[in-house]
Amino acid sequence: MKLGIEKTAMVRVRAGISYALTEAMDQGHCGLPTEELTPLAVALLEVPQGLVLTAVDLELSEGTVIADTVGETACIFLAGLYRAEQAIADRLTSLLNGNLPWRHIDPEKALPWIEKKTGLSLAESQVLAIRRALLAKVLVLTGGPGVGKTTIVNSILQILTAKQVKLLLCAPTGRAAKRMTEATGFEAKTIHRLLEVDPKGGGFKRNGDHPLDCEMLVVDETSMVDVMLMQALMKAIPDQAALLIVGDIDQLPSVGPGQVLADIIASNTVPVVRLTEVFRQAAQSRIITSAHKINQGFIPDLSRPDGDTDFYFVQAEDPETAVQRIVELVKTRIPQRFGLDPIRDIQVLCPMNRGGVGARSLNIELQAVLNPPGERKVERFGWSFAPGDKVMQIENDYDKDVYNGDIGYIDDVDLELGELTASFDGRAVIYGFGDLDAVVPAYAATIHKSQGSEYPAVVIPVLTQHYTMLQRNLLYTGVTRGKKLVVLVGQKKAVAIAVRNVSGRRRWSKLNEWLGSRR
Repeated sequence: MKLGIEKTAMVRVRAGISYALTEAMDQGHCGLPTEELTPLAVALLEVPQGLVLTAVDLELSEGTVIADTVGETACIFLAGLYRAEQAIADRLTSLLNGNLPWRHIDPEKALPWIEKKTGLSLAESQVLAIRRALLAKVLVLTGGPGVGKTTIVNSILQILTAKQVKLLLCAPTGRAAKRMTEATGFEAKTIHRLLEVDPKGGGFKRNGDHPLDCEMLVVDETSMVDVMLMQALMKAIPDQAALLIVGDIDQLPSVGPGQVLADIIASNTVPVVRLTEVFRQAAQSRIITSAHKINQGFIPDLSRPDGDTDFYFVQAEDPETAVQRIVELVKTRIPQRFGLDPIRDIQVLCPMNRGGVGARSLNIELQAVLNPPGERKVERFGWSFAPGDKVMQIENDYDKDVYNGDIGYIDDVDLELGELTASFDGRAVIYGFGDLDAVVPAYAATIHKSQGSEYPAVVIPVLTQHYTMLQRNLLYTGVTRGKKLVVLVGQKKAVAIAVRNVSGRRRWSKLNEWLGSRR
């Protein structure tokens, strides 16, 4: 309008179609049903429906958007996302049809060898998974906590290493890659680093013309990988390589568009090993048994336990009480009883950002009691930052080598230089005060932001105020972030709502169908 473009100008209405689809992409969709897109564009642009329909036709004829169906539903897709899903399906299919990169490995010899080497006796489900991984070009390994995914991945990696197979390991976030390295003893990189992101152009140096150098690629935490990143990874995997996709199908889907892991599993095109048996040692953890109960649609045991355990429920009937209880738990009760550091070991995870018990206001409350700012502080972008503060990076920064979701601690605020220094995993990162929109205080964070991370202790507010966000996969993802301790604070009724709400809005994507059609 500032440029003098009329509200009803076709150039504006056409741009509005892509804008409406980009809005849908932020909700995780690759496209939208035509009957949803039209009213959405009418509302966004405040123009008559006839103009929107004409604009859609023009955009279709130019190929900016593509019309197709998902099931029986007519949909419109952004061309880039549509082609990305197609490319993933093509690449997976051609990998599946290729030959194994290693000479035949006899499972009958490999399995006793690995049991002897690790001193573990493998369960039947684990034996089956390892056997299939040694014989499959592409395999999906899925299951919740305590079902032995790590043991299986470790065993596969050790058997293949003994046969001199070239391995590469990756995960979508820095924290998930670090966890993978610690769990397997093999170096794992973030997908961005593995693909050698080009900080200037933003593209990747590794692609079809310059593929990765490996015979087996292992991707962990695949539930977090969106369509565009998966497409980039598929382009870079060499033809002869095998692919092991590991992830928990019941966690929240990726923040970006698509539902890659869920679609691959639903297509029945790629072999899948789904682990359900919780092992004896893991079954002693109430975190793990509660997570599996939530996942199966049962309300976990919220009664007061006898003695110390690792899963608690603290009653709070309203937001004010909940905030009080959370502050008290983080500041004194958990540190005193479990010997954990309130800033470094305890993470508050919220269903949402907004509201009285949202991550935003809890950050302000917790910062005030855990690290009240002194003289050396800077206020920028609605937050205050001081030495000792826990912060989270909220966007990928390839120059600084810090990524969305990474957690660091502020070492220094230099008011003269206008710089702040924070350490991420022991590495100093310097921010100019003008760059501080890339970090936020991280005493509390959303469950979405915590995907791929684990924390010694997790405190989760669960109140009916979060009604719109109370979903089974959200609660399940939150609970499975805690290693030693999980405390739910709120109402039993809210926990029941979350457990029952399995909808977790459907995402409009077509990868499942593309894969199915190539069988």
